[in-house]
Amino acid sequence: LIKSPLDLAVSLCREYQVAFPDAATDYQGAYGMWDFIRFQCLQSNQEFGDPPSVSGWPSYYQPPQYYELWINTDTLPKRNQFTDIMVMNGYTRGSSTIKVDAVAFTQQLPNPGDPNALISDAMAILYRVPVADTSKAMIKTSILLSGQTSDYYWTNAWNAYLSNPSDMMAYQTVYTRLRDLYRYLMNLAEYQLA
Repeated sequence: LIKSPLDLAVSLCREYQVAFPDAATDYQGAYGMWDFIRFQCLQSNQEFGDPPSVSGWPSYYQPPQYYELWINTDTLPKRNQFTDIMVMNGYTRGSSTIKVDAVAFTQQLPNPGDPNALISDAMAILYRVPVADTSKAMIKTSILLSGQTSDYYWTNAWNAYLSNPSDMMAYQTVYTRLRDLYRYLMNLAEYQLA
């Protein structure tokens, strides 16, 4: 099934464990961020809590397309724009920012130093369908290894960052590759599936 806009937005925040402001201490910040998520859903034709009719949204009952109605030439670019915002710069309102932390997400994977395991483990979390090994290899080589052919290129960069997390150059190297990797994975059709 294709994710509804709400499924897409909430699953992204849960999968990447996006940190929202604490509503108990930053009421305005928390509600501002929740409103951003609500607005993203509204842009993709789902204003939760306010369906267009008593039957709900057409995507849940309209034959023959049903859930396929969530994707069209207007909503797909908006969905991709939302995921790009979240992984690239995040959304800032006042003094609060919500953003996908690509490095923190990767650190929670079982073996992030191995590029093959990293891609397989990340796809297992982000995708609901299997991806061909040839596609994984292409993604690894073109994005994570930046065109290099040896896996140690990523392993050395990851280990350099782990040995000295305060080294901004080492951090920037892994951050840039991971950011681009997750952005690419979320722009593929497989990420739209629930």
